[in-house]
Amino acid sequence: MYYIIYPLFYLLSLLPWRVLYFIADGLYVLVFYFFGYRKKVVLNNLLIAFPDKTEKERIRIAKDFYHNFIDTIVETIKMISISTKEADKRLVGNIDVLNELYSSGKNVQLLAGHFFNWEFLNHWIPRHSLYPFVGVYQPLSNKVMDKIIYDMRAKNGTILIPTKHFKNQFRSYVKDRYALGLAADQNPPSDLKAHWVPFFNRLTPFILGPEKGAKLNDTHVVFCHFYKVRRGYYEIKFELITSDPQSFKDGELTKLYAARVEQAVKLKPANYLWSHRRWKWSFDPSKHSALEIN
Repeated sequence: MYYIIYPLFYLLSLLPWRVLYFIADGLYVLVFYFFGYRKKVVLNNLLIAFPDKTEKERIRIAKDFYHNFIDTIVETIKMISISTKEADKRLVGNIDVLNELYSSGKNVQLLAGHFFNWEFLNHWIPRHSLYPFVGVYQPLSNKVMDKIIYDMRAKNGTILIPTKHFKNQFRSYVKDRYALGLAADQNPPSDLKAHWVPFFNRLTPFILGPEKGAKLNDTHVVFCHFYKVRRGYYEIKFELITSDPQSFKDGELTKLYAARVEQAVKLKPANYLWSHRRWKWSFDPSKHSALEIN
């Protein structure tokens, strides 16, 4: 089946950008107006995040979000065949912030949010960073699509580690230096194994792993904000948060990370993945007070 589906996606990826975006505009109409894919979740998230905005303003953000979401899909298809020269025209950034850390001998943890279009990072960072770039991914249940996406992400040198292997087999994938990319802004597996920190007007659970890993491995911690400049073109900004994560009290790094994500989202509200049901848990003092980071 792979040898039937992959050539179709490859041929589709050869279409000019303007044709792909014409297709994307048509898909947007279907997804937003007819199928309403996760529209209730999106609008509820926006109400929580931006209670002071009018309903009209939140709907405008939602519409722009769906445009960005669909654009990400067609751009991901394009990446199957995109050249390195073309990719470098489409994403620029201050990679020197990352490369200047290499001589320290310490590794890097890159913390990002689910900003659009994260797929460009797998093409750009491995070719411009002195550090080998490592990403964690959740394999797709469809084996054919999983191989297509895996190959697309790995073709420029990104080291991909399945989530189920990350905790216990990290060093079988990564031998020495690394910059580990993590988008840790979505729900943790359990509301009882989390740091509860302020995030858009309410206490919200964040996964424990990134902070634990940064302290255990004594890495630099760098925040990555990437965003759409105009259609098909993106910029990434690296910001060093700390080179001494072990000096932070429990939960402080997570709180700082959440604040950075919130700040980035407020700058570009439609550039964030609002279709995730981020606030499915509410803070319950009887259960979560010991997990709150003040």
